[in-house]
Amino acid sequence: MDPVQWRLLPLLVLLASFIFYFYVHNSSKLPHTDCSLLRHSHYFLTSKRIVTRQGIISGAVEVKNGYIVAIIKGEDFHENSKADQILDYKEAVLMPGLIDVHAHLDDPGRTDWEGFPSGTKAAAAGGVTTLIDMPLNSFPSTVSAQTLRLKIEAAANNIYVDVGFWGGLVPENAFNRSSLEALLNAGALGLKSFMCPSGINDFPMTNASHIKEGLAVLAKYRRPLLVHAEIQQDSGIYSEDGADNPRSYSTYLKTRPPSWEEAAISELLTVSKDTRTGASAEGAHLHIVHLSDAGSSLQLLRSAKNDGDSVTVETCPHYLAFSAEEIQDGDTRFKCAPPIRDVANKEMLWKALLDGDIDMLSSDHSPTVPELKLLSEGDFLRAWGGISSLQFILPVTWSYGRNYGATFEQLAMWWSERPAKLAGQELKGAIAVGKHADIAIWEPSVEFEINDDLPVYVKHPSISAYFGSKLSGKVLATFVRGNLVYKEGKHAPAACGAPILAR
Repeated sequence: MDPVQWRLLPLLVLLASFIFYFYVHNSSKLPHTDCSLLRHSHYFLTSKRIVTRQGIISGAVEVKNGYIVAIIKGEDFHENSKADQILDYKEAVLMPGLIDVHAHLDDPGRTDWEGFPSGTKAAAAGGVTTLIDMPLNSFPSTVSAQTLRLKIEAAANNIYVDVGFWGGLVPENAFNRSSLEALLNAGALGLKSFMCPSGINDFPMTNASHIKEGLAVLAKYRRPLLVHAEIQQDSGIYSEDGADNPRSYSTYLKTRPPSWEEAAISELLTVSKDTRTGASAEGAHLHIVHLSDAGSSLQLLRSAKNDGDSVTVETCPHYLAFSAEEIQDGDTRFKCAPPIRDVANKEMLWKALLDGDIDMLSSDHSPTVPELKLLSEGDFLRAWGGISSLQFILPVTWSYGRNYGATFEQLAMWWSERPAKLAGQELKGAIAVGKHADIAIWEPSVEFEINDDLPVYVKHPSISAYFGSKLSGKVLATFVRGNLVYKEGKHAPAACGAPILAR
């Protein structure tokens, strides 16, 4: 090295040190990727209504590199950071992002029905930060390690929120322990089965024997089994000779009476006792999806919980928002299984939810192409069943729930805390230090109509039962792992949600 280079060396070192210091010191001001509409990775969110496990506080949530690093009460929060690092949401509610444990995104194989990009954009627009995707309605169904890998590949770079996956329990794999273990080892968060025909050819129904075997395997992994609890029975109350009008919702309602749910749950509870402390399947957990019957079925579940069975139950916003009496002839947007029941049943569901007998909520978002809903024919018996709802579950729950005295803390429990526990997601489900910065910000008092003037991010808005409704609770912003993925009608440029795999 010549003398000139030696003289320049200290200056070069000093310059390098300055660049390094400047970069590190100001890293929170650099655009980290196209994953976020926000340029910072270190910032404060302030509000007078932050929903925490200790109650609602006024103050700030400090976010750094995707995690919540501090929660500061208002009287302790001093604006000691630069102004462009503070996002003040004033009176808006900050709550943990919603976790929807029951969504059909139909990807791969039926992306004309929904798909990961459109479904997760809808989720983000609705304050949902985590989806757990069901193993059927996509093609092929997720019933093996190989088919789960197809899901993971389809999700890569195509999801705007975090997405996990349930695997399927079907007769083909129920008695094949190595096949089920391979599926769980590949990252399935748990298993799902049907006790009646699912409507999907490669996802046949199971019985109590299959479910018993599934619980035995799940015990080792301490993961849940989710069950569609209806058993098809010959009720003898539907006339095949045309006497019943297929355009009438009451005709469809007769074909799936509450006794179907009661029969399935009765059978399930003969094996759920295996999940008790000290029993053969201790560590496994049974979860009843989309409960519709608030009568005998719910009584059976109360008794099982009291006896020590490891069992939980969810219901859905459409069972809490609608009643059979208000569904018009031919309006097949409202067809789902189990069906929406009468107004008295709806009132009992609300009471059960508020009393804690129903543990959590899910969307059961189950879209399809409009042609399969037979909207022009209005035939409830032939139309595809499923409520398309993903973007609106928060405002729907709030709009109806506030009339029953539902609180922000209860919304967080039903939509965040308990779903996180079911899915085994310890870093999600609450605004707490050390958790992922998954946060929904919304205005409870702002009303809006779901019509052609409102940006609707679900793929086929015309099939949503909520189209034409007026709701309260507008989502302003959605953060996923600290990334601002949605803000007042705009999504982040890149789909940077993370696939969630059990380990």
